[in-house]
Amino acid sequence: MRAKRLLALLIPLACAALFVRLGVWQLARHQERVAFNAGLAERLAAAPVPLEGQASDTVGARWTQVTVSGFFRYDLEQIHASRISSGSPGVHLLTPLERPGHDTLLVVTRGWVYSADASSAELPRWREGAFVTISGYLVPMPDSGPPLPEDRPTLIRSLHRKALETRLGKPVYPVQLVMTSDSAARADSVPRRLPLPSIDMGPHRSYAAQWFAFAIIAVVGGIVLFRRTRGSI
Repeated sequence: MRAKRLLALLIPLACAALFVRLGVWQLARHQERVAFNAGLAERLAAAPVPLEGQASDTVGARWTQVTVSGFFRYDLEQIHASRISSGSPGVHLLTPLERPGHDTLLVVTRGWVYSADASSAELPRWREGAFVTISGYLVPMPDSGPPLPEDRPTLIRSLHRKALETRLGKPVYPVQLVMTSDSAARADSVPRRLPLPSIDMGPHRSYAAQWFAFAIIAVVGGIVLFRRTRGSI
């Protein structure tokens, strides 16, 4: 009977200790998110810098605002399928940018356009000019992934660099530029630019509060159970 009383106390306390540990872990995740958001906000608010020195650093260049000039290679344009915007089906237009004197292409996400089947678009309608100076933020591009559709030479379902290099026949930077700058073209002929990455604190603090609440419940429940087993002796 004494062992039963001891278990009635130790098990809830062990659970409470576990819940507290999980709560502390969530608080640490929250602090990581705060630091990440601070860095993200700083990069997104900074003035655009030249692409040189940024395109090869996939970690350090993430979210960096850059400006670059070159020729849009509409002949190599790709359609990134199944991109939803405000509940509507659509695609992203990925247009390689060729800079004078450089053989490596920079993939530019020019924006979103409506597509009923979320896999096709009237590409000539959305052209914005040949030689352009644009700005946007950089996002790393995965090196590898699922194979690209062989029957649709302009369709991409999963964007990754090696398969794209094979399809385009040219080297591609390991980052893509998400275009944010305006265009002189008419609004109805320009893809809808993608919004800047959202800055939110995430659910970690509320999760921590839940774990701490579970810990309190476990302690209170353990005390009640201990008293009941004590009174039954």
